[in-house]
Amino acid sequence: MQDLFKEYLFNKNILVSETGKEEANKFETLFSLANLFNIRISRGEDLVQRDMIEYVSGMLGQNVPAPFYTGFPQSVRELSSDLLIFDQLLHYTKTYGLGMFSEAGHSFFEEKIQRVAFKEGCEIKKFEIVSEAEAVKLLGGYTDDLLKSSRPLNPKQYELVREMITVYDHKVYVCASKNTLIRLLIDLRKKELVSLLSLSDIMKVVDELIYNEYPEQKLNQLNLKNKDRKFITGLIDIKLDGTNVRWRDCFERKALWSGLLHHLHYKPKTRSGRIFVADMRGDNNNSVYARFEAAMASKDIRTAITILKEGKGSGAILREFDHIVSRIERPEDMTYLLNELDSNNLLILLQLYMKYSYAKRPGEVRTFRFVKHNLTKVYTETRHENSRRKSVVSDDQTERLRSFVEENIRRLLKNRLGKVYVDPAMKNIALPLQEGTSMGGYGVLSKGSRLSIPACKKIRAFTYWEKVDDIDLSVVALDEKGGQREFSWRTMAGNQSKAITFSGDETSGYNGGSEFFDIDVEEFRRLYPMQRYLVFCNNVFSCIPFEACYCTAGYMLRDKLDSGEIYEPKTVQTSFKINCNSTFAYLFGIDLVDNEFIWLNLSRAGETTVAGTTSLGFLLDYFETVKIMNVYRFFELMAAELVDDPLKADVVVSDSFMTEEDKENTREVIRSYDFEKLMALMNS
Repeated sequence: MQDLFKEYLFNKNILVSETGKEEANKFETLFSLANLFNIRISRGEDLVQRDMIEYVSGMLGQNVPAPFYTGFPQSVRELSSDLLIFDQLLHYTKTYGLGMFSEAGHSFFEEKIQRVAFKEGCEIKKFEIVSEAEAVKLLGGYTDDLLKSSRPLNPKQYELVREMITVYDHKVYVCASKNTLIRLLIDLRKKELVSLLSLSDIMKVVDELIYNEYPEQKLNQLNLKNKDRKFITGLIDIKLDGTNVRWRDCFERKALWSGLLHHLHYKPKTRSGRIFVADMRGDNNNSVYARFEAAMASKDIRTAITILKEGKGSGAILREFDHIVSRIERPEDMTYLLNELDSNNLLILLQLYMKYSYAKRPGEVRTFRFVKHNLTKVYTETRHENSRRKSVVSDDQTERLRSFVEENIRRLLKNRLGKVYVDPAMKNIALPLQEGTSMGGYGVLSKGSRLSIPACKKIRAFTYWEKVDDIDLSVVALDEKGGQREFSWRTMAGNQSKAITFSGDETSGYNGGSEFFDIDVEEFRRLYPMQRYLVFCNNVFSCIPFEACYCTAGYMLRDKLDSGEIYEPKTVQTSFKINCNSTFAYLFGIDLVDNEFIWLNLSRAGETTVAGTTSLGFLLDYFETVKIMNVYRFFELMAAELVDDPLKADVVVSDSFMTEEDKENTREVIRSYDFEKLMALMNS
């Protein structure tokens, strides 16, 4: 079985037995998994294989390279600020100055530290083992659920879908996300998939094709290879050969269509094709949005709403919601808008509910974030733009909208499930509403999910890499208003303390490098009382995207006494690969007041190579996510009856593994990391 499939299942606490034969040294293998990694097999013990030890070791990072300060954290705290700076300057001279990146560089001044034998208390990791046949069945179910989602998939999810189609000939009967379908169409060149798209979507296919294979080109300056011109021409032919050809939406990008048809030397083969080409090349423009904007400009709100609904459907009203609402001056127009709104799209309603429930911060400039090509793009308006803005939604409008949306969410979810048991811990797990920019891996949760940090523990964040000279792990502290303070290789020489300790800026890691931060939340809160959150970031200082190298990041929960090795797999809570097409990624955060770990896990577009040069204030919304909507509340709204005993439930929502006997008494078990099932439920 491909590593991709095994890794996907490992991230769900599942190991795959490929041979199907019983291991002669079964007991020793089970003991090794428990002793080395704190993994206990809850189901499928008879399928355990000796090579699983090596596999788990690789997944949890047993052989992580030593950091710059090999005695971290004790040796770092014992060096003065001057020695720390001098140490790094010598290291930079050796690497950047002399170009010696081929071997790991370590401190010149630290003393060797005798470590205490590892004796930390660690949480047990519960895994199950399945046969290869059962693994394929599970993966097929995950694939079907992912195809039901109308939201873009993250790289790991998309890779699973693509490879299931390629390797196991998995059939695509439905694909709710145009983003996913377009990527599959380009990668697999299965022209029949275009039947699930509209004619206007072919321009999006061209856009994605250019982004992936012609990064230096622009959409209005085409120079496609012959094989790609034939491919796009074939897609247009298929769509124009239909009996009910709709091309009204193509007027929105009429100039681009005209340029594309000219570049392809397109010759229509049908009557509808000839009319379409004439329309795209002619002077007439029947754009729905042009008529919508004209009505909005004349303050004819009702006509604008009608044009949009008739021309684009109710979904377009939702997309233009803020724009319309900000121009409404009469209560009756607001009533008309709500009456015309299609309130049966659960996913969009959930997104609107989140949007209108976030706390407003008086006087703050707006930050717009959106996703394109699976990267987060961020724009913060200037004070001048803020003072001149017209799109202002009043508090009364916001509350009315939020109430309307909440009422319809309740209506759509009511009694969808039977008897449901939901673990109270699910109140801290966020719904996967925006996972397209995230990276997959062991222990990964949805953006905004929170996990309690035990009082006796500290967070040890880590990153390690290969095939690149320098990757930086940094921490940025945020106050309640988004003001920030940087802790990174640029600032840490004078900031090392019991509250925050940095392992040193490792720059000679082409054959393997690593960096670590230790955070004692209680000490940090005492030393920096004005700070509320910490955000961990990764950036490639070597100016190449993460996808071009190998980089893993995560965190451990460690005892404060610093026993054992710097990197102890037993204590790893998450380990995930950063494989985005950018140089910057937000990893996770810490709420210093509530003493909780917060998932972020998003990649940012651009070429940022230093952590402190961008504003992180837009992340504050993610810290409120579970207070507004969470997995517990989602299933509470769907349950015909909430029960307090899993054995009496039709659906169990819990991370606790069930025994074989328990499984027979439940219809379905859903865990915090079952993104596929949650995404399918939000789209059904």
